[in-house]
Amino acid sequence: MKRLFNTQIQEGNLNIALLIIRVAIGGMMLAHGIPKLLMLFGPEPLQFPGMFGMSPALTLGLAVFAEFLCSIFIIFGLWTRLASIPLIITMVVAVFYVHVADPFSSKELGLQYLMGYVVLLLLGSGKFSIDQLIGKGKIN
Repeated sequence: MKRLFNTQIQEGNLNIALLIIRVAIGGMMLAHGIPKLLMLFGPEPLQFPGMFGMSPALTLGLAVFAEFLCSIFIIFGLWTRLASIPLIITMVVAVFYVHVADPFSSKELGLQYLMGYVVLLLLGSGKFSIDQLIGKGKIN
């Protein structure tokens, strides 16, 4: 019973949790990024809004960079903190600009992604990552 209320963080559990968060959140975001990637390089005219004075193609390209490429980096734990920044910006724009007038239920998923990316920005990728291999030379 004492273990249920233990507030000490065990390093092994933290590293496993970071691996689970990275793979899950990165994989789920790919489900949003792949259709945008296909739209960007597809034959049909772009159906994507331009934002902040940028063209629809540039806005879509930035979304593809974040949602597709940065998600892959996060899954593998490569430049995790750096890769989380474009995703944080994308989620802030989605929640507080694109869906600002929508009900909370339309913003909830974006806010959940946002929180996951903030956690990854603060904690990094953990032991089971390419960042660890680069930083330490090997997995300990």
